[in-house]
Amino acid sequence: MRRTIILTIAIMFGLTAFSKGYKVGDKASGFNLLNVDGKMVSLENYGEANGFIVIFTCNHCPFSVAYEDRINELNSKFSSKGWPVIAINPNDSTIVPGDSYSNMQIRTKEKNFTFPYLLDADQSIAKTYGATRTPHVYVLQKEDRDLIVKYIGAIDDNHEDPDRVRARFTEEAVDALIADKTPNPEFTKAIGCTIKYSK
Repeated sequence: MRRTIILTIAIMFGLTAFSKGYKVGDKASGFNLLNVDGKMVSLENYGEANGFIVIFTCNHCPFSVAYEDRINELNSKFSSKGWPVIAINPNDSTIVPGDSYSNMQIRTKEKNFTFPYLLDADQSIAKTYGATRTPHVYVLQKEDRDLIVKYIGAIDDNHEDPDRVRARFTEEAVDALIADKTPNPEFTKAIGCTIKYSK
């Protein structure tokens, strides 16, 4: 009985620690991660950017696969306006071999990704941000020298059929920020596969 109680407390503590992450309004940290082209990418590389659409995604998850074209479209629409997409694969490839770095490179070529696709090898960035799903979106806006979280959640309200989307959460959030307005909603529930954390 005592062992069960201790185990339950440990699990609850772990879930609580994992669920912290960022909330809307928080200051986000930058990162320096390996891109599929073999180069390191930092948000500091984008000196002219007004903000970023950071999307935790991967190769194998059917939700992520369903959104690949839409992620490309987001980058196509917003990168020229100073809001580039930065995709990050947070999955442990020893758990999901399909999400290995080499497979990220293959997938990038197959889908002609127009955005950086970075590997969060030690999963520290996903943990810091509080990402739990693929895909999971964090829209960050530059304010002076800080990056402020302005939207967290899903890309839109229909992963199955882009023609039946009624609410384009991420797109509408960035459009609002460009218009100097507050995104509405600022938070939605991310729908997708659970991130495969090593521990």
